[in-house]
Amino acid sequence: MAPRRPKGAGAFPKPVESPAPSRPDPDALYAALDLGTNSCRMLIAQPKGSGIHVVDSFSKSVQLGSGLERTGRLSRSSMSRTIQALRVCQQKIKRNKVHRMRLVATEACRRAKNARDFIRQVKRETGLTLEIIQPEEEARLAVISCAPLVSTRTEQLLVVDIGGGSTELVWIDLSSVPRRDRPAAIMRLHAGFHPPESPFPAAKVVDWISVPLGVATLRDQFSDVEDDAARFALMSWFFEENLADFAPYKDEQLREGFQIVGTSGTVTTVAASHLGLKRYDRTKVDGLRMTSDQIDKVIRTYLELGPQGRRRDPRIGEDRHALIMSGAAILQALLRCWPTDRLSVADRGLREGLLYAQMSADGVLEDGPF
Repeated sequence: MAPRRPKGAGAFPKPVESPAPSRPDPDALYAALDLGTNSCRMLIAQPKGSGIHVVDSFSKSVQLGSGLERTGRLSRSSMSRTIQALRVCQQKIKRNKVHRMRLVATEACRRAKNARDFIRQVKRETGLTLEIIQPEEEARLAVISCAPLVSTRTEQLLVVDIGGGSTELVWIDLSSVPRRDRPAAIMRLHAGFHPPESPFPAAKVVDWISVPLGVATLRDQFSDVEDDAARFALMSWFFEENLADFAPYKDEQLREGFQIVGTSGTVTTVAASHLGLKRYDRTKVDGLRMTSDQIDKVIRTYLELGPQGRRRDPRIGEDRHALIMSGAAILQALLRCWPTDRLSVADRGLREGLLYAQMSADGVLEDGPF
């Protein structure tokens, strides 16, 4: 399937995911739920200065898109698993008395023939109203969640969000934005990739793409290849083929001022493996910069482990072992395509983007220099 493309081409600290010391004002709480192809994840947070303070969270692998590649439909068992997870989310929303929320579904529901029936079933059984968002909004939300990780020296920025069913890439030109304003200019994209005229310096979205290949869909396309190394090579090659039309600066090989920020479970898992963490620690992973050599070394280790070894590796985890090689194939293809030997790791994504966008629209985040 060809990638979908568009027709045309302040400050805040890192979110703190520790329990709140005291019960916050319920009127100040926001919820953001991201129902993807593989996972159901939610954050409940309140604005805190120019950032957010997380008071409750939820994350579970539901494999909503299981079998979707073959049948074009969400299966009865995957919908049942997902509704059970959504019931937990509904209980957390009710317990925290949250009234401001966005609950979104992405690629699996965009593609499934019975997605509308599923959305109605969710409403009927949990009371939650899910909204299926389009690829452009998904990409935009991923971008603004990564604003704190953008270097003031960055002139060309590529943000990559590797999901379960799709991968969003956004290329942004910051060269006309004063250095100290560059992260804030990224944040202002919550109003759209082409926002109305503003007195503030603007980040220019040069191009973006939504490739309908994520860790689950790419794995499923090559599930019939038995050899582990051959399957990995084919997945990486196939993903790179889908990027052929997306390279706004493919003829310019200047490494200076170019930054890639990657947000996904794949990227954070590779980072944790590189650091040798026995127990995942977000504070050590979020914001880490890895070289392409370090990433390649981790991927070679995964290949040497083989399927059984990856299953037993505690750094990968039970929920991730079946998907890590398709994610690594995407990651390796990305680093082959563009002029950088470093990747910034973001343990953040759609949920944080949803929260920042809601709070920015309501005007409850304070402004200030990064």
